[in-house]
Amino acid sequence: MGSFENKTILITGGTRGIGKAIAIRLAKEGANIAIVGKTSEPNPKLEGTIHTAAEEIAAAGNGNVLPLQGDIRNEDRIREIAAETVAKFGQIDILVNNASAINIATTEQTEVKRFDLIQRINVRGTFLMSQACIPHLKNAHNPHILNLSPPLNMDPRWFGSHLAYTISKYGMSMIVLGLAEELRQYRIAANALWPRTTIATAAVKNLLGGDFLMQRSRHPEIVADAAFFVLQRPSFEVTGNFFIDEDVLRSEGVTDFTAYAVNPELKLMNDLFL
Repeated sequence: MGSFENKTILITGGTRGIGKAIAIRLAKEGANIAIVGKTSEPNPKLEGTIHTAAEEIAAAGNGNVLPLQGDIRNEDRIREIAAETVAKFGQIDILVNNASAINIATTEQTEVKRFDLIQRINVRGTFLMSQACIPHLKNAHNPHILNLSPPLNMDPRWFGSHLAYTISKYGMSMIVLGLAEELRQYRIAANALWPRTTIATAAVKNLLGGDFLMQRSRHPEIVADAAFFVLQRPSFEVTGNFFIDEDVLRSEGVTDFTAYAVNPELKLMNDLFL
């Protein structure tokens, strides 16, 4: 067991992909894991449910996993999620805001309901989930908030390509900047983490580029390994940063990333906003 033993980590969007990979990685280090997801019943278009994910996470770690069905667009459910996590494990040490919706449509093609969806999940959900956890993080030994969001890159091409989505992801990143400053007095770290390349997730497969892009992506485990290193750093020393997964691992001495590639024979695709 490592530095996460007996710590409680709350992860939104923990049913699959990056969220589940982070949960498994930290469970291996002895952490108690609470995962939040909407999928409680099998869906032919999506892999797994919060219950199957919880089984995998439990098998990887100490068995202390709490699957929480919920939609982070619902502010009442957000408060319940924080309360249920504390009721189960007694505390919250780390919050990982991973839940996110993607839509790379142009402005003319963006429906109002789709605009509202991505803003409510990405920005509002991240803000309110952080708000609900802050009172508990104040009591933690090495408290962290980690958002899966990109560096704030003001290159107009990111706004011109998919304005609504860019607003939502940069909103998550601005939350990092604000919380890092606001919570510095409590030694609560707030940082962002973003992948250098596209990651082989359901969103990439179903919404971005199908198998073509999946084959040119890396596995979610690279982001999970980077999160592991960021979240064990002293919260009062490391806050307000926009980390890139590959850079984090290089700083820890990793030089060979071949094992993370879905297909090492193909050239990797850079992720959005980089």
